[in-house]
Amino acid sequence: MTLIPNMPDTTYHADKGTLSSTGARKILKCPAAYRYELDHPKPPTPTLTFGTVAHSLVLGVGADIQPLDPEIHGRTKNGEIAANPTATTAWKQATAEAEAAGKIPMHIDEYRRAVAMADAIHDHPTAKLIFTDGAAEQSGYWIDPPTEVKCRFRPDFITTHHGRTLIIDYKTTASADPKDFAASVAKYGYHQQQDWYTTGAINNDMPDPLFWFVCQEKVAPYLVSIIELHEDAVALGARLNRRALDLYRQCMDTGIWPAYGDDVITVDVPKWAYWEEEEPELEIVI
Repeated sequence: MTLIPNMPDTTYHADKGTLSSTGARKILKCPAAYRYELDHPKPPTPTLTFGTVAHSLVLGVGADIQPLDPEIHGRTKNGEIAANPTATTAWKQATAEAEAAGKIPMHIDEYRRAVAMADAIHDHPTAKLIFTDGAAEQSGYWIDPPTEVKCRFRPDFITTHHGRTLIIDYKTTASADPKDFAASVAKYGYHQQQDWYTTGAINNDMPDPLFWFVCQEKVAPYLVSIIELHEDAVALGARLNRRALDLYRQCMDTGIWPAYGDDVITVDVPKWAYWEEEEPELEIVI
């Protein structure tokens, strides 16, 4: 199989007949919620929209952006710049026109921040080399042999490193500090994403691929880190993906998408809540 270039992002994400990495992670949390979201897609949040724009500027493909300037689109009927420019008729009209043209409307300050982030990526000594030569946002498909589930993936960027395929996933984040990103990996299932994408690559004639995360902070100076996950973390991600595929197959075959159970469930508070109680009281000396 070969990857498909130039597939519109909307077409890729509208595919309900295949399982994506995001879907595999969601189904492990709650199959019922995954099924509902599949039939009732959520509108993009401002955070997701900003991430989409940043990806487009860094990768050089994707969203067509329409910056909106309060000095142009945020004026009142008497010509003054409104205290809340985004609430003006002119701004709403410009937003509607941009969306009708298939563009992403964005406040010019946010757009400039995304541009500054892209500039910081291209100033980073390693990141700028990574994104010099390769292909962005190609779509790929494969069939998981044990379950016969059709899977899909869409790497941010594919290049080569010392003769090996290198898959890059670009993450905008609050902290690009590797210690903080480790917690994000566990929280958001990025180790599952790595295994999913490398499995997709192997099934699309790219044997033995490498996988790196390019992480960038969303506030100045837009610091960058490049992270490779430990093999044990990737192995854990693979086990979780296998569980997700098996569960998806079961749900598809039975038509039953479980929620959180029908019985009463006993839970306990996290261990840190007990640790807080055991901390000695501070003595206030006057």
